Amino acid sequence: MAVTILGIESSCDDTSAAVLRDGYLLSNTMASQEVHRRYGGVIPELASRAHQQNIVPVVSQALETAGVTMDDIDAIAFTRGPGLLGSLLVGTSFAKGLSLATGKPMIEVNHLQGHILSHFVKVEGKENRSPEFPFLCLLVSGGHTQIVRVDGPLNFEILGHTIDDAVGEAFDKCAKHMGLGYPGGPVIDRLAKEGNPEAFRFAKPNIPGLDYSFSGIKTSLLYFLRDRLKEDPAFMENNKADICASFQKDLIDILLKKLIIAVKQTGIRQVAISGGVSANSGLRNRIREEGAKRGWTTFLPELRFTTDNAAMIAITGHFKYLENIFTTLDIAPLSRAAEYGD
Repeated sequence: MAVTILGIESSCDDTSAAVLRDGYLLSNTMASQEVHRRYGGVIPELASRAHQQNIVPVVSQALETAGVTMDDIDAIAFTRGPGLLGSLLVGTSFAKGLSLATGKPMIEVNHLQGHILSHFVKVEGKENRSPEFPFLCLLVSGGHTQIVRVDGPLNFEILGHTIDDAVGEAFDKCAKHMGLGYPGGPVIDRLAKEGNPEAFRFAKPNIPGLDYSFSGIKTSLLYFLRDRLKEDPAFMENNKADICASFQKDLIDILLKKLIIAVKQTGIRQVAISGGVSANSGLRNRIREEGAKRGWTTFLPELRFTTDNAAMIAITGHFKYLENIFTTLDIAPLSRAAEYGD
């Protein structure tokens, strides 16, 4: 019998709903919130209000596009966390109400695990490559940077993580100081294509093991700009592309250095990337290059699955459904990854 999962994602500023049947994508609807651009970052209160406005039409559209009704749905998967608490409350409360109204069971999903399992969303008519277990996943998003060993669809081990800023935060915070707008990652990526990645060098961290740190390189860039702008007020405007290219290259170097060590330590050569920063063209190119040079089998998600989308929530719900892992109506959202026991 086919398994049909409705996924709901509301962890930050995108409201998304998706329908998967036996892992195949039937729909993936999203409403983005442009209001945050004027503030240079996500405003939690505005995000939760927008989710309240968007969630009903987004879920309705996802069902309509998929050509199904709630009668056809076997379970409702929703993001429990981590994320913005107000945003998570909207999605969690909606999932509870929908479950009560329809009698469909609920499945809570860890947003970060959803990013990792986005590689297993299948699309009709495509090759649908996915990693074999075990594999390593470099999870890079706005708020999290981790190297994760994945031994099964629901078996994860974090080998390394950031001890301060995530790589996405480094992109966004530095872009804001440079006046490039929000979100900063795509703008830096675009400008980097026009610049010389060898033009400048910034301080790189020396963190033991497989953990990351990005606060130092971020601070290094800001002090570098401060000192150069004192000498030449037009320095940033005249060197914007080179600054972005150099900064992006150094960030990618930091990411790949630890990933290479993780591969050597584990002997696992199935390597994937996921999360919002996995859309970065420089990172995608470097992963391909390192994979070809080192004999890795690499997996890059489709760009539409790098964002906070509900397809990744639905596929995680699919795997949990197969193991009869459901949740109850007294479930509460968790805003921080550290609150999860898994």
